[in-house]
Amino acid sequence: MGEQHVVGVDFGTLSGRAVVVRVGDGAELGSATTPYAHGVLDHALPGGRRLGADWALQVPADYVVVLREAVPAALAASGVDPASVVGIGTDFTACTMVPTTADGTPLCELPDLVNEPHAYVKLWKHHAAQPQADRITALAAERGEPWLARYGGHISSEWELAKALQVLEEAPEVYARIEHWVEAADWIVWRLCGTYVRNACSAGYKGNLQDGAYPSAEYCAALHPGFADVVPTRIAHPVGTLGAAAGALTPEAAAWTGLPVGIPVAVGNVDAHVTAPAAQATRPGQMLAIMGTSTCHVMNGEVLREVPGMCGAVEGGITPGLWGYEAGQSGVGDVLGWWVENGVPESYRREAEAAGESVHALLSRLAARQRVGEHGLVALDWHSGNRSVLVDHELSGLVLGLSLATRPEDVYRALVEATAFGARVIVETFGAAGVPVTEFVAAGGLVANRFLMQVYADVLGMPISTIRSGQGPALGSAIHAAVAAGCHADVHAAAAAMGGVERASFVPDPERHAAYDELFAEYRALHDHFGRGDAMMRRLKARRRAALAEAARETAPAAPAAPATATATALAGSAR
Repeated sequence: MGEQHVVGVDFGTLSGRAVVVRVGDGAELGSATTPYAHGVLDHALPGGRRLGADWALQVPADYVVVLREAVPAALAASGVDPASVVGIGTDFTACTMVPTTADGTPLCELPDLVNEPHAYVKLWKHHAAQPQADRITALAAERGEPWLARYGGHISSEWELAKALQVLEEAPEVYARIEHWVEAADWIVWRLCGTYVRNACSAGYKGNLQDGAYPSAEYCAALHPGFADVVPTRIAHPVGTLGAAAGALTPEAAAWTGLPVGIPVAVGNVDAHVTAPAAQATRPGQMLAIMGTSTCHVMNGEVLREVPGMCGAVEGGITPGLWGYEAGQSGVGDVLGWWVENGVPESYRREAEAAGESVHALLSRLAARQRVGEHGLVALDWHSGNRSVLVDHELSGLVLGLSLATRPEDVYRALVEATAFGARVIVETFGAAGVPVTEFVAAGGLVANRFLMQVYADVLGMPISTIRSGQGPALGSAIHAAVAAGCHADVHAAAAAMGGVERASFVPDPERHAAYDELFAEYRALHDHFGRGDAMMRRLKARRRAALAEAARETAPAAPAAPATATATALAGSAR
């Protein structure tokens, strides 16, 4: 038998990436990226209808375009014979939810719902369901629901129940037409193999599935009478084990991708969790941080512990046979990008262009010259809310210590440090709960920023190992595809053969770590004051939300009489 290959496809926040991987050693032979044509809808729908505060939607047809464009392009770049491909695996951002009909058609592709926001995909960073999340948490605590502790005592606005409850309460007529409330990770697998299988990762971390059961009908009814049947009628579905096959590639999907009909399609997965085998971080105590627009922290443990503010503890959620833990930060690269876009003067852009570097690289180079604390600032990294350990997306960013002498690189460094401090809070919280972090492994796009990674090592006071691959999630999906195809015995074996990591790529400096201990104490004081005490940030968010809602009402267009628009036709055609 000749060389065998697998394909991994990573559906990120702004684009989808495909990679062709050799089964024997994990060599990445070809890759391609397809940006989503509609990107993130956070201000208006394609037809122009304005959205409220903290909304983030997507168009599902964009995901299918990735299969049609990125996969064939990656195959062409690899030069391999498509007949040698023995499996395909996929991963997705989470929690990203698709409301569909019984056959999987997204509601936004129905002509009469093309102008309805709640008919579209709710992206992971859709945070407009925070009021629903607050009530879900409060009611669970009041009733003593046993599953609440598995999520650190808080349910996030990013997750399935909160987003579904928002649809019910704000658009009951749309909710009534939802026949499946589907994680995008499972929806894309459904498109590939024609079978709807829930993946164990999303179901456990985002769908509140614990010990074989979802929250009860009685609990859901107490949230809203119309919510009583949300689990049996819209959420519950057979759950597939990670690394197993969900089905076989259909002729239609084979025509899209250029892959052989009938090859195994791996059960879906979440982009962060699927990266663990690619970084050879599948053993207990190895915390993997996938650092990009946001950061997700995942690690395995042999025993179950209750970690305050964690995103979940799920048996088999990362690697079968172990307890998988998740935490995260809602904004990291996004926070730095915001500052570069909005806080940097034109003179810095010209300087970066003259030096042949990005503005990020220029600011990193300038900031790296400073001693710890030289800028006189401390920041909170909550521009997209706090995912761990406070689990509150009503929180917001803060920079303290600004003066007329403050320069753009000062704020940039303070924001980098704030994200590192946020990671340290997570690491220390896990350790205090009896889940010690013995190795910190980093993956994702931010690993390329050596200044940022050194700050993290100095703040954490521990070496940081780094993934070898620049396509961690896609490689992880390919690894799961190899297991689903029977090429490796299990995920551990596949990770050993196909993954790769550089140990201790960044080592902390003792003097800088000691200096950061002092600055971290200031961060913790702000963290606890605004995160656990003063509700000022929540009050400001409420004011903003009310003002935006009023503006939306004043500018809302009249409902179209016949919304079977070109947009609706195009969306339906590209996805079916």
